[in-house]
Amino acid sequence: MDRFLNLGAALLQPLLLLAAAPLLTGVIRRIKARLQNRRGAPLLTPYRDLRKLIAKEAIVARTASPLFRAAPYVVFAATLLAAAALPVFSTVLPGARIADAIALIGLLGLARFVLVLAGLDAGTPFGGMGASREMLVTTFAEPALLLVIFTLAMTTHTTNLAGMADATLTGATVLRPSYLFALAALLLLGVAECGRIPVDNPSTHLELTMIHEGMLLEYSGRHLALMEWAAQLKLTLFAVLTVDLFLPWGLATRLTTPAVLAAPPLLALKLLLLAALLALSETVLAKMRLFRVPGYLTLAFLLALLGLLSHVILEAAA
Repeated sequence: MDRFLNLGAALLQPLLLLAAAPLLTGVIRRIKARLQNRRGAPLLTPYRDLRKLIAKEAIVARTASPLFRAAPYVVFAATLLAAAALPVFSTVLPGARIADAIALIGLLGLARFVLVLAGLDAGTPFGGMGASREMLVTTFAEPALLLVIFTLAMTTHTTNLAGMADATLTGATVLRPSYLFALAALLLLGVAECGRIPVDNPSTHLELTMIHEGMLLEYSGRHLALMEWAAQLKLTLFAVLTVDLFLPWGLATRLTTPAVLAAPPLLALKLLLLAALLALSETVLAKMRLFRVPGYLTLAFLLALLGLLSHVILEAAA
């Protein structure tokens, strides 16, 4: 019975994240609408949009190579594998043993690399512009994200995500200054990595401001559905990663039925709070100019570096 529960939970975790990703996007849109005194679209609108796109024919440019056709499937699969590495409900699942933070960053990097190549492949000016802007963001964001992981790894003595969550659950590491700096850096990086305001605006197609959307203009039908679904899953992934590393209370440390059943409601509550925080920030902040994005990401890098240095100083003082 325990082995069956173990395997079932390991398979259900990424599938539940995949199913919940459009819902999280719908919740953020609905909260933003309420904050702006608008009625807003129904919560299930992202599901309807994906269904409509999947039912439509995928039109491919004559100048596109097979890479352009394969890119949506690679991006979607890499993002789903990255989501499967997260300890969503429990820290003792079989997949938790290979849930390495460096591997997760590598999978996200693979998805981004293929997406950039697809944006360049069609040969359109908007695709090339979006690809160059995406690489600009990546150049500053990935080192900062690695610094966040190294800060947590030095504290918990592991790069395994389940091990990091266990260390936070069993100790007082979250009260360290290094964790506070790392949390601030990860929140800033999550906004940039997922293309949210103030770095990017996912609801616009204005060529002067778009980054992620510029690489998707040539996609349609099921290809566009996979790209949009992967972007929604990436947003959910960063939200779950944040609560796993810094607010892991509620994760099951033993594979018992009560513990596993109690984890999803607590996770949903934490994701709702993060969604409300993101909606509030996107309501009060404006889209920044592109040349100011490096400064924004440099701030995230400096916060991550301060977290690493504060850990080293505290360890030396002890």
